[in-house]
Amino acid sequence: MEYHWAKAISMAAIHVGAILGIVLGASWHVWALCGFLYFSRMFAVTGFYHRYFSHRTFQTSRVMQFVMAFWAQTSSQRGILWWAAHHRDHHKFSDTEHDVHSPRETGFWHSHVGWLFDQNGETDFRRVKDLGRYPELRLLNRYWYAPPMLLALACFTLAGWPGLLVGFMASTVFTWHATFTINSLSHVWGSRPYATPDDSRNNWFLALLTLGEGWHNNHHHFMNSTRQGFRWWQVDVTYYLLKGMEKLGLVWNLKEPPPHVRLDASTPPPEHTFA
Repeated sequence: MEYHWAKAISMAAIHVGAILGIVLGASWHVWALCGFLYFSRMFAVTGFYHRYFSHRTFQTSRVMQFVMAFWAQTSSQRGILWWAAHHRDHHKFSDTEHDVHSPRETGFWHSHVGWLFDQNGETDFRRVKDLGRYPELRLLNRYWYAPPMLLALACFTLAGWPGLLVGFMASTVFTWHATFTINSLSHVWGSRPYATPDDSRNNWFLALLTLGEGWHNNHHHFMNSTRQGFRWWQVDVTYYLLKGMEKLGLVWNLKEPPPHVRLDASTPPPEHTFA
């Protein structure tokens, strides 16, 4: 592995800024801003980066597609096409030597964050032909740093240095590491009701932290489903919010896991498509 540490400077700086902001303190208004940005951007990542752009488990309008892509990119997890292409590769090669963030193959540190700087900054457009046909998404993907910079500026304008350090930077750090646990901890910690060929696991704590992504073994078993908490007690906040958006006509055709998939843990996974 050859890490490009120069590319990690901005991430390190945001961590330092977040710690500084927490140490110096902030008003409850700023912490409310931090909480809102964590929750809303986590939803954008889980509901749209993941369940919509990566897996196409529901449909939406071109306008909503752009709006949510922009907001997801404020989380500073690179471009929408880059994210979807890497995630599709993760499912294709999950927990094999070709999986760029498998804890089985590379250990916790690399699977959690190191892989971001291991010579993988290029977007494989072959994996996202369905998304690449939209010029606005290609533009967002190319200038992926613009949305987080604009949000950082807005936070500073709204609440000064506390708004920047705690409102933007701390919420960004929290969003990063919560998201990254699905690559790392969700493949080593939890239960495996479905015998998938990878090490994916269900973990209720990570599901709460990531608004439903912690039901990871469910997801790897049936990737076509918008809903990842297959059973009533498996809390999946992202799915609930998407159902609310469906009632408002903002999204539609949310895919559900068939009854036999939810009830029979021995059912073999179907072939997954991105149509």
